[in-house]
Order: sequence, then structure tokens, then C-alpha cells
Amino acid sequence: MIIEAELRYVTAPDKNQLAKMKDFLKKEHGAEDVNINLIEDASLKSGFILRVGTKEYDWSEKGRIDQLKNKINDVVTKTSLSNQAENIVSILRASIEEFELEAKTREIGIVTFVGDGIVTVEGINHSCYGEIVIFDCGVKGMVQDVRRDEIGIILFGRDTGIFEGSHVVRTGKMAGTPVGDAYLGRIIDALGSPIDGGGEIEADEYRPIENPAPGIVDRLSVSVPMETGILSIDSMFPIGRGQRELIIGDRQTGKTSIAMDTILNQKGKDVICIYVAIGQKASTIAKLVNTLKKNDAMDYTIIVAATASDPAPLQYIAPYSGTALAEYFMYQGKDVLIVYDDLSKHAVAYRAISLLLERSPGREAYPGDVFYLHSRLLERSSRLTPEAGGGSITALPIIETQAGDVSAYIPTNVISITDGQIYLESELFNAGQRPAVNVGLSVSRVGGAAQTKAMKKAAGSVRIDLAQYREMEVFTQFSSDLDENTKKQLAHGRALIELLKQPLGAPFLMAEQVITLVAANAHIFSDVPISEIKKFRVDLLKFMSTEHSDIYSELEFSKDLTDETREVIVEACEEFKKQRETKQE
Repeated sequence: MIIEAELRYVTAPDKNQLAKMKDFLKKEHGAEDVNINLIEDASLKSGFILRVGTKEYDWSEKGRIDQLKNKINDVVTKTSLSNQAENIVSILRASIEEFELEAKTREIGIVTFVGDGIVTVEGINHSCYGEIVIFDCGVKGMVQDVRRDEIGIILFGRDTGIFEGSHVVRTGKMAGTPVGDAYLGRIIDALGSPIDGGGEIEADEYRPIENPAPGIVDRLSVSVPMETGILSIDSMFPIGRGQRELIIGDRQTGKTSIAMDTILNQKGKDVICIYVAIGQKASTIAKLVNTLKKNDAMDYTIIVAATASDPAPLQYIAPYSGTALAEYFMYQGKDVLIVYDDLSKHAVAYRAISLLLERSPGREAYPGDVFYLHSRLLERSSRLTPEAGGGSITALPIIETQAGDVSAYIPTNVISITDGQIYLESELFNAGQRPAVNVGLSVSRVGGAAQTKAMKKAAGSVRIDLAQYREMEVFTQFSSDLDENTKKQLAHGRALIELLKQPLGAPFLMAEQVITLVAANAHIFSDVPISEIKKFRVDLLKFMSTEHSDIYSELEFSKDLTDETREVIVEACEEFKKQRETKQE
């Protein structure tokens, strides 16, 4: 057997050196003879590189300098992580003294196809799924498809510098992202690099983007509220820390607005928020950032952006990178809220990658593992036991439906993974019911376990009252002769509908929500004209905060609604109502 080899050199080898190289290769590869092609390469500085098939033997000065650079970078990174910068000189000196230059043997792959952000490579047969590889032009990629005789790689950069015949080397590292406290308040891309013009970010550590979800033993039940500040959600579909609540609806129904209000409501509650934008326009993300900055919410928020102009591989890994950041804080005992906006575009990006990798398409052309795509992401959200870290990740995935079709492939998949859904309806939105929450189709599978006692008692019958009102409204719209009880129920239902309307970017405090619901159940709002209810509520809450601030502090402190407190709230509301009527007269 005769094998072909390539020798890159600075100074041409003599006959004796070539003979030794041939002997070495015969012994290593069990060949009868070796043909060596000689190529001069001044960039090596000195020494040579010998390539045979998929193996590369690096005895060059350039290779040894790279080894030393990597060694120094590793030392500097580890030193900065442990906050021992003052010892860096002595650590570097010791590391360099111990450093041994060695001839590097590397597995080299050859590009056989490149296009649409996908590269097919032969040669790196020992690479594994999820491993990072580097092309000779410096672009990084991730192994996404491992076949019998070739590897499919997705690119994290432009493919303009990669051609058929280009070389690629393994790194031996799995795809990961830098994480740390310094990321708070920053906008980063899917690889953890800052894109807000605020300079480099000093990372505390490096976490893999794919990580096993916490086991059952390491999880606690969901029992601590994650208040959104939105009355219709906190009263009827409460979200708890560690829960996964889906926000689903057609485009332009206020899905992102609910997520934004929830982030704004976490101010001062020691919750870190991560907003992952997948396939959004850069201008849309800029508007969201401005909203967060105006409300001083960027201090505790991180934006992970994979915009519509980014390649599909970056949109694919963005939510996993965001979750890796969230896990860093969770395992430190902190509570994290993460929004995935939206997973429909995430599935589309993954479908594009899979089809380009020539995987078999299934239902709606999605690959067979599209359920696993989202399940392995959302299962990482949980509330940990104190022994496991004590933190939590609360996930708000967003799914966009087409013409309200919740029975489509991706919506049904994500509904089955999550712990409930908030369904937003176009008809309600266009009719002025904002947030446009459909009370019948929305649900929280955690329920009252994620509510404070005060909210649970105050919101007790709201959902039933609304359902009765909807039913009664249909039957009474053609009837003019109604008894007093029916009229009272209709007036109460109309008032509730109006109270559940809420302006954008104005989340309510828990105490304000409880007072509103107690007043509504006491029929304080029932005889107020519909057009005046919003103004009436604003004035009522202002009156309660100034004249009865003790009620606010009682509710915030005890988180409970006693019968005495309920009576005091009702009396105070009636007192305000009388004062208002007197002024109007």
C-alpha cells in the first residue's frame, strides 16, 4: 500500500531527513511506501507540518507559539475567574516553566460541500455531536450530524471564506457560552458576545449550552408566586417560580407585551430576567430595550438576540445559550425569569437546518426530533431544593399560531410540555379587551399553589362569575324583561370585564390587585358607568394608598386576606364612593 503525504516547510529537508520521515510514516500507518509532496510555507517561521490523510503532525514554530498562547489564555481565564489578578504574574511564570513544547497530532477534516450555512466534512471521524470545530479561515462551527463516512456541521459565521478542500480541526470542546454577573444589563448574541457597543464582558465561567435537566430529587414543588402584575393572569392563571407557562396566540395579539410587563413587574423583587429574541427584527428588539431602560429594568435584565438577519444556526442555539446563563444564576440560589420569543421561529430555524442536512422531513416538514428540540429546553426550568442550589428558572415560552389554530404541530407539542397556557385571541384584542386573554382556553396547571393567600381568597369566584356572565349575556341580548338578580349579575360581569383591561407597561402591585378584586366582589363597581370604571379604579387606589396605607402594608406583609381586612377594604371603598358621589352632586 502506497500512501500520499504533504510536507509544509520553511527550509527544504535533505535526503536523510526525508528518508526518516518516510520511515516514521510507514511505521505509523503500516504502509509499504510513502509519496511526499513538498510545499514551501514561510508562515510556519521554522520547522514543518506533515499531513497524511486526516492526520496532521505539527513540528513548526508557529504551532508551538500557538500552544504557548493557548496555555497563557487558559491561565489568564482561570485566574480572572478566581479573582486572583494580583497573583497572575507568578502563576504565569510557573506555568511557562512547567510548559513543554510537543509535536501536536491533530485530526484534520476536508470540506466536501459548503452552502447555506451548512458544511459537509470528511476526515474528522472521531468528532462527536455538539462539538465545536474551527475552519482554517477562523470561522467556528458545531457538529450537528454524525454519519457513517462524513460529518454535517452548522456554521456560527459567514461561509465566504470556506471552500471545498478547506481544512477543519476539532477542538475537543462542546458548544458553550461564557456566563457571569457582568452580563446583567447587556445585549449579547447567541455565542455570548456583546452587541450593544458597551465593550467586552468579563465572564466568570464557561457553561455548555446543552445541559441535563435537574432530576426529580433536586426539584421542589412550585409554591412561590411569580407575579406578572397583570390582574387577569395573577387572579385566574397564576404563575409560580419554577413553572413553564406558555403564551400563545396569533401575531399582533400582545404576546410580547405580557412578557414585557412581567419583566417590568420584577423590579425590586430580586429576580433576574433573560429575554431571548429569536428571529425578531433588530428594530423591534431596540424598542423593547428602550422600554426596559425607561423603566429602569435593564439593571436586572439580559437580552440574548438572534435577529432575523442572523444565520439559522445562531437562531437555533440562542434559547439554549439563554438557558445556560439562567442556570448559572439558578445554581447560585437566585430566581430567574426567562422569556423565549418565540419558539415558532426557533422550530422553523431548526427545520431549515435539518432539511439542509438532508434529514427526513416529517409532519409539516419538521424533523422527527422537533418535540425533543423544545422538551430538552423547557425541562431545564425548575425550582431547586436548597441542597441543589435553591434557585429557580421560570419560563415563559411564546408560540405564534396561524388563524388561531392551536391544534397545529408546534403549538400542540409545546402545550404538552408546559404547565399551562395563556391563550390570546385576535377577536378580543380587536374588540379592545387588552390583554386579550381567553378565559375559557387559558389554564395554569399549578393553580392556587402559586398564589398568595390574599390573592387566592380575593380571586375565588372571578372565573366562575365571568363564565356565568358570558353565558347569560348570550341568552339575554334579545330579552328586555330581566329580573333584578339577572341585572345585578350582568352589571357585575360587565364591570369585571372592564377591570381586567389594563394599559401597557403598568403592572399592578399585589395589594392593588387584591383591593380591586375585593371591591369588585362587593359590587362597588357594578353601578358605575362602564366608561368611568377605569378612572374610578385609579382614583380608588390612589385614595386607598393615601388614606388607608395600613391596608397596603398589611397585605404586603402578611400575604393574607382576613375577614377583618376584607371588611375594612369594603368599608373604605364605600366611603370613597360616597365622597365621589357627593362631589359630583
